[in-house]
Amino acid sequence: MSDAAQNNAPVFSIEKVYVKDLSLEIPNAPQVFLEREAPQVDIQLHHNSSNVEDGVYQTTLTVTVTAKVKDKTLFLVEAAQAGIFVVRNLPAQDLEAVLGIACPNILFPYVREVISDVVTRAGFPPVLLAPVNFEAIYQAQRDPQPAQQGGVQLITPTAAH
Repeated sequence: MSDAAQNNAPVFSIEKVYVKDLSLEIPNAPQVFLEREAPQVDIQLHHNSSNVEDGVYQTTLTVTVTAKVKDKTLFLVEAAQAGIFVVRNLPAQDLEAVLGIACPNILFPYVREVISDVVTRAGFPPVLLAPVNFEAIYQAQRDPQPAQQGGVQLITPTAAH
């Protein structure tokens, strides 16, 4: 392969994966540890990417887990898992797909482990995040046609009590 062809070849690599932000709140401790009722667990997920420098991007996948019994919050955990990725020589449409599908797919197992570990260390049963289809989310964001599906839950929480 010639040098020119090698210089124009698509490049994708992971430079660094790290926890960018992490918070835990147990606002009603110690009383919540006496609670016997199973909590309602709400999980919010979002991600974004930004250009760090030429061909280098940061993608951040943020997961917020809130567990409540009635109107009382047992715990709230928010973890932002980030990654620095080198992505070069891709058409803009492909770059958008890599940042919206491939990067969150790489980060998800890390943030899943962080959430489970923090909830367990806080004294609660672990919250195990179900797999997420980032390709389906990406396609849904590109195709606004099925507006009726606004209430579709993309993540199914699993909380054992």
